[in-house]
Amino acid sequence: MSAADKLLDVQHVTVEFHIGGLVGGSLLVAVNDVSFSLDMDQPEIFTLAGESGSGKTTLSRLLLRDLEPTRGKVLFEGRDLATVRNRSEFKEFMKKVQPVFQNPFETFSPLRRVDAYLFDTALNFEMAPDHQTAARVVEEALRNVGLSLEEVSNRYPHELSGGQIQRVSVARALISQPKLILADEPVSMVDASLRMEIVNLFRKLRDEQRVSVIYITHDLATAYYISDRIGIMLRGFIIESGPVEDVLDRPLHPYTQLLKESVPEPAPKERESWAKHISLGTTEVKEYSRAGCKFAGRCPHVMEICRVVDPPDVQVERRTVKCYLYTEHAEPAAAGIQP
Repeated sequence: MSAADKLLDVQHVTVEFHIGGLVGGSLLVAVNDVSFSLDMDQPEIFTLAGESGSGKTTLSRLLLRDLEPTRGKVLFEGRDLATVRNRSEFKEFMKKVQPVFQNPFETFSPLRRVDAYLFDTALNFEMAPDHQTAARVVEEALRNVGLSLEEVSNRYPHELSGGQIQRVSVARALISQPKLILADEPVSMVDASLRMEIVNLFRKLRDEQRVSVIYITHDLATAYYISDRIGIMLRGFIIESGPVEDVLDRPLHPYTQLLKESVPEPAPKERESWAKHISLGTTEVKEYSRAGCKFAGRCPHVMEICRVVDPPDVQVERRTVKCYLYTEHAEPAAAGIQP
């Protein structure tokens, strides 16, 4: 895939933070040499899955231009986002890349009617020249998420259910006719009975509106159900990525294998059987500062080189895995391990 064929192209991105001040503090590499891309002409749902502290939220902030990379590049439609400087260029970027956040009740002020936000979005992004035309634009966006303007008109956020207000958040994102939606834990605050309703909405947007989605989650169940491709994050790295069935049905990295042990086997071709809520473990901060593979301290197949040097990215069939087990460094006993 050439650069011209990529909607989003993340190239060897690293984000570093100084903790405790520049003098006497420590360096935290929150995102470490991450690369992935989305096709321009083939909408998909690409999931970044990781436990708290894996770097996925930092990466999402980077993609929304809330942060600048320490190293590497992020290209959108072939343009380096670092060159997006003035207000009009940033507005055009945000028109095409829209966020959907974790808590919909924090997106909307409790003191302002929900429909006012929708009309403002239509007018500010110049999707309509006047209020009357904006009403048609807002109605269409709401219809795409299973709502109507009549249902939300003159209502405050607390007057809508959690599922309704999150669907309004998605509708607001759709008003500018984006090419990419970045959904950061969009169902974690939604009741379990409504979770599948929201994730099915993202699949509908991919199929009918041809919108690509970067779906960020700690929940492997919804990740398996919704994703075309998935990247598993650990301490700033993407340690395994590829088609979701390959990665979660037949994991290669020992960390991904460990995650799968806590997840029930899905019936063949029935992603719905993963609908139970499965969360990843809690973070271990010390792993960030460890030399070599961040999973070396917990890995049952650790080799000496794992503790010294970061593993390379290795292509294994349709996926990429960051692990010495799949290189010439693999010890004979370890090399024969089956996922």
